[in-house]
This record gives sequence, C-alpha cells and structure tokens, in this order.
Amino acid sequence: MDTQRIIGADIIMAFDECTPYPCDYNYAKRSLDMTHRWLKRCCDRFDSTEPLYGYEQTLFPIVQGSVYKDLRIKSAEVIASFNREGNAIGGLSVGEPAEEMYAMTEVVNSILPEDKPRYLMGVGTPVNILENIALGVDMFDCVMPTRNARNGMLFTRNGIINIKNEKWKDDFSPIDAESDLLADRVYSKAYLRHLIKSQEILGAQIASLHNLHFYLWLVKQAREKIVEGTFYDWKEKMVKILDQRL
Repeated sequence: MDTQRIIGADIIMAFDECTPYPCDYNYAKRSLDMTHRWLKRCCDRFDSTEPLYGYEQTLFPIVQGSVYKDLRIKSAEVIASFNREGNAIGGLSVGEPAEEMYAMTEVVNSILPEDKPRYLMGVGTPVNILENIALGVDMFDCVMPTRNARNGMLFTRNGIINIKNEKWKDDFSPIDAESDLLADRVYSKAYLRHLIKSQEILGAQIASLHNLHFYLWLVKQAREKIVEGTFYDWKEKMVKILDQRL
C-alpha cells in the first residue's frame, strides 16, 4: 500500500448505518444491504468529484453486519470488491462482549486485503487495541482516552489508576516517572487528584494529555515489537498488566 499517500490524504468515510447491540438478525441484514447500496452511491459521487481545497482525498467503505458471521463475511466481500485504498470495520464496540468483537474482526480481516489499511472504528481500551492489532487491524479511533481522563481514569504501562481514589491523596510522586511527557513528570498524583476532585479544567487537560501520550506510546511499542518479530509474546504480557487496577 502507498502508506505515505494515505497518511497525507483526507479520509472520507462512506455513509453507513451502525446497528446497535443486541440487534435482530433480519434488521441487521436489511441495514447491511442498505449500507451497501449507499456505498455504491458514495463511490459513484466520490469518483466523479474533484478533491477540495487542494488536498487529496480517499474513501473508506465500512463493513457492517452486527455480530452475525455470515453477514460480516458478506459485507467484507462486498467492501473488498470495491477495491478502495483502505477499508473500515464498523458496528463493533457498541456493547457486545469483547470476545464477539475479536471474533468478528478476525472473520472480516481474513477477507479484507492485507495490503490496504484496515481501520477498526470506535475501539477502544489499550487491551482492545493490542488484541485487534494481533488480528490485523492497522488504524483505530476512540473517545476513551479523553472521556475516561475527564472522569479521573488514567491508563498506564503498569495498569489503570482511578486518580479520584483516596490512596492518591498524599502521593506526591510524578503521575508517570517513566514517561517522557513533561506533564507526567512535573505534576504529582496528589495534585492531579486535587484538580479532578475539584472539577478544575486543568485536571481534565493534564489527564487527557497523559492518556493520549500513553496511547501513542503503546502503539509505537506495538510497531517496534512487530518489526522485531516479538509482538505476540510482548502483547500477551502487556494484556495481563494493562487491565490491572492500581
């Protein structure tokens, strides 16, 4: 794939319907067929329209089908047949058990071309991200780092911290001494707890910076381990650590 061209382009998502969970099979099937009809119209319009403002643009179709294997297979085959520059997987992380998310991702990624980016929409926790990377996903987006930060949840390389807990009240150690983010080294857990408990906007900002920086660190590590050929062993160790509550 021409990765640099994809990175430099505006990615446009095809119009689709994200079905809820749980979802009736017949509803999921009707929704899927409608999403595929919309995709044809999206592609026709996209291909007949010049890019705006001097930026290249690329259109990603979206696989749907709820948690029904046959629908996911059908959708992945249809999406792959459009031969776009990248493909997305939608309708997961909407309340279904993580095991079902992983199962559907594995089914879809066995069909979507390996040489084009595969984008799992709306996912997720650090563990979700690592497990889905192992299944062949390349791209993610999620509100979790910042949404959870605003509520005092910090993701760290040693586990999860609820900074509002009493145990951090007098902990004047850095938020994360191992981090290369300035805010993590300058501010203490006790100070961040005070800010979050007081509903000071600075607390939400610092916690958001921390979580976003941690997510970037995590996927950078994942990439390095893939290149080294040690990803799977490292992933298994990290999954056990990242869900711990500190």
